[in-house]
Amino acid sequence: MKKQIPLVLVTGFLLFNLPFNVFANTAEERGLAIAKEIDRRDTGWDDQKATLVMTLRNKHGDETNRENRMSSMEVKGEGDRSLIIFDTPKDVKGTAFLSHTHALESDDQWLLLPALKRVKRVSSSNKSGPFMGSEFAYEDISSQEVEKYSYKYLKDEVINGRDAFVIERFPAYKKSGYKRQLVWVDKEYYQPLKIDFYDRKNSHLKTLAYHDYKQYLGKYWRTSRMEMENHQTGKSTTLTWKKYEFKTGLKNRDFNKNALKRAR
Repeated sequence: MKKQIPLVLVTGFLLFNLPFNVFANTAEERGLAIAKEIDRRDTGWDDQKATLVMTLRNKHGDETNRENRMSSMEVKGEGDRSLIIFDTPKDVKGTAFLSHTHALESDDQWLLLPALKRVKRVSSSNKSGPFMGSEFAYEDISSQEVEKYSYKYLKDEVINGRDAFVIERFPAYKKSGYKRQLVWVDKEYYQPLKIDFYDRKNSHLKTLAYHDYKQYLGKYWRTSRMEMENHQTGKSTTLTWKKYEFKTGLKNRDFNKNALKRAR
């Protein structure tokens, strides 16, 4: 079950000070062990709510802000479920996005378009398309289940003053817009610090940077700001997260298609 958008955004069994490859002999085994430890450390929060501001920025630096509310819930044996509701500006107010993440199958995703008064299912072949005009793709706006990728440990590296593992992961989803991703994982938090995305032609497409992590419930780390930069278009999107709440009592009924239609 997972985890952090990703959004995307963009999730061992060993203590921090022990060598991580005690039980992992190959680069692939070590990469998978790191991914599993990310998942293990971020399991058990049950559900969460947060508010966020999405700042869209074109190649000239012009900005547009969109305010949203997001709710998420862990589902045992499956991926997380999430609901995003747009509150401002007026042209997107009432738009809502529902995602049911799956480990091995294509995620189920729906978009409520109030102007058309209908719910649109996001096609499995369109997951690489831009989410609400942002630099995040639909496949980025789902929990990152361990089974969604194969992994390879590359090296250790210091990034922004933090010790990190660098792993390479390859999407198992055949219709993914990405050939591979490089992920810098904080050795203390076991949360991503940066992700480089490479398109199907293996060209560097985007970089996602995570900033200002804070700990909640004495265990779970959440970013306060995410910066997605598109190197091919010059555009970028910032997500600023606020007012995290956990274990609020959300249920399955809060994440079905009827809930999407009730979104306000």
